[in-house]
Amino acid sequence: MRRVALGILPALLLLALAGCSQDESPPPATGSTAARQPHPGERPYLEHCASCHEGGVYKAPHRMFLAMMAPDAILASLDGLMATQAAALSADEKRAVAEYLAGRPLSAGPPPEPAPACDDRDLDMRQPPAQRGWGIDLANTRFQPLDSGGLDLARASRLELRWAFAYPNAIQARSQPTVAGGAVFVGSQDGTVYALDARSGCIKWRFRASAEVRTPIVITPWTAGDEQARPRAYFGDILARAYALDARSGELLWQTKVDEHPNATITGAPVFVEQTLYVPVSSLEVVLGANPQYACCSFRGSLAALDAASGELKWKTYTIAEAAREVGKTSAGTAILAPSGAPIWNSPTVDLERRLLYAGTGENYSSPAGDTSDAIIAFDMDDGHIRWVAQATPGDAWNVGCLSDYTDDPANCPEENGPDFDFAAPPILVRLDDREVLVAGQKSGEVMGIDPDSGRFLWRRKLGRGGVQGGVHFGMAAAGRTVYVPINDMRYPEDETRYRFTEPPRPGLHAIDAATGESLWFTPADDICPATEPFCDPGISAAITAIPGGVIAGHLDGRLRVYAADDGRVAWEFATAREFDALNGQRGRGGSLSGGGPAVGLGMLFANSGYGIYQHMPGNLLLAFGPAD
Repeated sequence: MRRVALGILPALLLLALAGCSQDESPPPATGSTAARQPHPGERPYLEHCASCHEGGVYKAPHRMFLAMMAPDAILASLDGLMATQAAALSADEKRAVAEYLAGRPLSAGPPPEPAPACDDRDLDMRQPPAQRGWGIDLANTRFQPLDSGGLDLARASRLELRWAFAYPNAIQARSQPTVAGGAVFVGSQDGTVYALDARSGCIKWRFRASAEVRTPIVITPWTAGDEQARPRAYFGDILARAYALDARSGELLWQTKVDEHPNATITGAPVFVEQTLYVPVSSLEVVLGANPQYACCSFRGSLAALDAASGELKWKTYTIAEAAREVGKTSAGTAILAPSGAPIWNSPTVDLERRLLYAGTGENYSSPAGDTSDAIIAFDMDDGHIRWVAQATPGDAWNVGCLSDYTDDPANCPEENGPDFDFAAPPILVRLDDREVLVAGQKSGEVMGIDPDSGRFLWRRKLGRGGVQGGVHFGMAAAGRTVYVPINDMRYPEDETRYRFTEPPRPGLHAIDAATGESLWFTPADDICPATEPFCDPGISAAITAIPGGVIAGHLDGRLRVYAADDGRVAWEFATAREFDALNGQRGRGGSLSGGGPAVGLGMLFANSGYGIYQHMPGNLLLAFGPAD
């Protein structure tokens, strides 16, 4: 069977299992009996850093997250924020520690500029934001109207590549682009946030965050032509820090740590509304369960409301009311901590009429499973209290300790053993003729309609087979009462054993009626993946974007497609999983499309290509398209 991807980051898992003895040195030549040579950064890390970053200090980011940072960012922290703790290290030892943790060397000098600087670095204030965040509008429909996006099916069928931007020091591009002020705003793997000229790709400004920025850059709206407006740019990084910048200059206004758990992170986009920034909190503690010596687990998901002007916390509501405590011992003698999990991976959906925020949760990490995991939760916008919970999959407690591919000792696997059916995508608030319905899609492959007043399920439809990386991933879209549902349904051998599937995977794109869930059409994703590319898969994991007459979808095999909204036919296609000539004489390469979806504005289409985690095809590109003349 062709090797396929799994929804776990192997590099992070290796760090979690390696404890304090990760081997970064190359293997000896064949036939050699040479002993392993430790990395020069290993000893100073163990002596000066490990006691905090291996779980000894609650607020210290776990080593797993340090491995996701660029080596120069780690070095900068050793000379800056962590200077007191690193005072005993020499300059050479600091460099060694940075390279050891990041798993790659520091460059001898600064990397080449990825694009030239713009002559005019200010925003065009005649062009307010085309998107209100992740979902384009507050209802998370991911529908880009023609008047704000400038693109419909006819124009999209004539798209051609205008420019390519190669992210430096990157193998993945996860930050969904945002178009505003004549610029396209994106985050990147090394923590750099860019404001690029949308037409040419030149750099208006850049800002370096502490770690990878995988959320979109949320730009506050302004009135077209208001030259005095000072819009802000909001985003989160993988260390659970929320940021506010001046969108015209890139100047830092504030930053706030929204959760002190060492494994907390921000994956879902913040939402700006009524001078409040709502920030969802998730974590990767689920990965650490693979280590039988790790006391699993203590993280619990949450939604935080920050004052948008200052970053001060207004309120914070956990998805699990009770903090974790020891409830037993594993077969390895390690403490079982519970309740835990129920992270919020997605960007909340805003319902101003009901004063509610809707967010989907993931599974529990340890037993016993609770009633708020794998659920859509309605939070009160004003004080954060939970109005209702619609749980789609009861009894789901799971962590990576349940996967035999990654551990020989499943001591931390909860007794429920899955099925790991998160809500990774936000629900969509769809307006019908006489009412509204929340439409939510799950990794189980099921899509469901929910009454926004009560949380009662109105209908449920099984569209995909589901699995560890099955079903719905990052985002559906809606136009009117039609909901477009991307199905990933990756084929992973262990899924066959875990779920005892009797049906094949069904990756592709569906159109359904939001009122009933009835199917309107389905276009299966054809498999073009060669046997020589083990990390290729045909499914649609990335969020999709709807435009008048069309649906834009990126596939894990690197294809970017525009589907006709009326019947699902493919109207345009572009292969991104290859090398490109990028700006400023650079070379870049595309790969799998996952995470953030395509963005539309100024009559152009912007899409990232490259997802070198979870065993997908790596890449480092932002591609800009415009209609052929």
